[in-house]
Amino acid sequence: MKDNNLRQENEVETTFKISGADCSDEVNAITKALSEVGVKSVVVNLIAATATVQHSQEISDQKIRAAIESTGVKVVEEESTSFLSTNKQRVLLIVMSGIFLGIGLALEWTTELSHIWSLLIFGASTLVSGVLVFPKAYRAALQRSLDMNVLMSIAVVGAFAIREYSEAATVVFLFSLAELLEAFSIAKARQAIRAVMKLTPQIALVKKGDALVTLPVLEVKIDDLIIVRPGDSFPLDGTVIEGTSSVNQAPLTGESVPVDKKVGDQVFAGTVNEAGALTIRVTKAFQDTKISRVMKLIEEAQEQKAPSERFVDRFAKIYTPAVFLLAVGIAVLPPLVTGQSFDVWFYRALVLLVVACPCALVLATPISVVSGLASLAKQGVLVKGGKYLEALGKIRTVALDKTGTLTEGKFKVQTFRSFNGSTEVEVLRVAVALEKVSSHPLAKAVLEYAGSFEVTPADAKEYAAIPGRGAQGWVDSCLYFAGNHKLAHELGVCTPETEAYLIELEQKALSVIIIGHRPHNEHKGNILGIFGLGDTLKPNARHAISELHRIGVSKVLVLSGDNQKTVDAIASLTGVDEAKGDLLPEDKVSRVKQLTAEYEFVAMVGDGVNDAPALANATIGISMGAAGTDSAIETSDVSLMQDDLSQLPKAIAQGRRVLSVIRFNIGFALATKAAFLILTIIGFSNLWLAVAADLGATVLVTLNALRLLRVRSEQGQP
Repeated sequence: MKDNNLRQENEVETTFKISGADCSDEVNAITKALSEVGVKSVVVNLIAATATVQHSQEISDQKIRAAIESTGVKVVEEESTSFLSTNKQRVLLIVMSGIFLGIGLALEWTTELSHIWSLLIFGASTLVSGVLVFPKAYRAALQRSLDMNVLMSIAVVGAFAIREYSEAATVVFLFSLAELLEAFSIAKARQAIRAVMKLTPQIALVKKGDALVTLPVLEVKIDDLIIVRPGDSFPLDGTVIEGTSSVNQAPLTGESVPVDKKVGDQVFAGTVNEAGALTIRVTKAFQDTKISRVMKLIEEAQEQKAPSERFVDRFAKIYTPAVFLLAVGIAVLPPLVTGQSFDVWFYRALVLLVVACPCALVLATPISVVSGLASLAKQGVLVKGGKYLEALGKIRTVALDKTGTLTEGKFKVQTFRSFNGSTEVEVLRVAVALEKVSSHPLAKAVLEYAGSFEVTPADAKEYAAIPGRGAQGWVDSCLYFAGNHKLAHELGVCTPETEAYLIELEQKALSVIIIGHRPHNEHKGNILGIFGLGDTLKPNARHAISELHRIGVSKVLVLSGDNQKTVDAIASLTGVDEAKGDLLPEDKVSRVKQLTAEYEFVAMVGDGVNDAPALANATIGISMGAAGTDSAIETSDVSLMQDDLSQLPKAIAQGRRVLSVIRFNIGFALATKAAFLILTIIGFSNLWLAVAADLGATVLVTLNALRLLRVRSEQGQP
């Protein structure tokens, strides 16, 4: 399957679906084959089974397809989801090779097998499984590439040359089996990604007058009415216009408890309608739906290599040719210098060629990263790539915005007091004029409160926002302000009476909006009224902070634009280590930079919009409630789809699990290689043992990485 997108003038990016690419050898072969036909850039994604090629329009798709298939990799319209059906011939060849090998070894151990019969039986085993190795080696040799197929082929030919037939057959059989197991592990990782990617139905039941018509989701338009029956998934984002139901949002957000939906509520594609039938007005085309954005993010995340993966790639490029040169030296130098038997050192050189196989090392990181990404996606945590997943595992300090992160962000006016002879309606008239253009939660709460009064509408002229403080504008020929305690202080309009009242409100953890005349010309300015607004703490906020501390986060702090007393009150309720209030956006950025310089790995958690500068300056920017905002996914490195802080310790714990698995896998693979290099040089290893060790290491690191697919049910469990 191909998807063409215009990149720039005379350049096209084409994505090919491929089958049969399971390790770095195929990636290198495809890259070299395409470079020979003039392709400048290619990205092969083993997990997604795609080759994304950037090329000039003069190079046809057919030419690129032919170049890819010249490496033995197939270009397909859609990869089979069945591993066995895709690899039927491969499995059959390995089984046949194993039968021949088993017969040969049994006869060799029980009878005096003649030279000719040994050659025939072990030769048959070698040729059958060699069908999977030798053609690849030949193609790699033509490209002047020293890949593992070439090294194995040299080892097998060398073993036959010194009449080690059984070992030669064992080598090629075990190597083919190892390659099959690698392919299987990659297939398991692909299945995990597919499970996340295939969340939405491809058709929708659209209401056309009195009739219901089944249409592909790509043909459904905005404002169309669709019917979603109980048990069906929502095919598109929309708004409920008829019916009530409960909706399972776990496929998108990881939220285990169904959410009640009624007329006017928003529903998302990929979630499941559990109870009554709903009529939905479509609000977004499929490519703009939340789940479509999530799928795009997951695709892009697979293409971003983690730091450890880049290190392994660089190491493998040096390691393989270095061991090859060492093998040549082992075969030649000892016989020449010491006069020892050439056959002995030649055999050890062949073993070194087998030891040079970097399969376990190369697989150590990518499967771990993809498994971790897929597991978190199932839980409603989206990470933009291996780079951020590894950084997430290193986080030691977490900075939190207050509103919408620790608290619900749903303010209500709880108290009002007027000053200087003003009436509540007069103050509300000015407040509405200044706040109706603001998107701040406090402003919305005041507007909602004003809705229960008969307020004569007014417009604010020369309106201007005052960042981190409030706003001002002219209403009825007077210059007014609406702002926080800090703004009132700076304007010099606070009196002992208003100051005492403000302190009283702040000690109750209430936020304030102060309405007053701004000093201008001959007018000294004064306060007309003060609104006390309350926000409620999220139910799981304290538990989430406790979990962060439990999994090893050394410092959790709050960075807020609200007044210090309110922030201190919230901090005491949640158990955070430090609370900073009265911060402007640039103050948050400055504090995040200080924390990064001190602790190196710092996460900033906010809403992805108002805190964008602070999110961008942290090691990891994490947005809350991404299922509710379109911009949150784009503005952060990690998106928590639920508006639930308890997802954060789970995400960090999973990042640490991934780091732990990667470090173990790399360490184990390197230790195994080092051990067998030493054992080979001193004569305590042989060909089949080296292959078995490499196979064992590959299987172990793969299974260890696939453990990460298992979703932990316990919050924050490391």
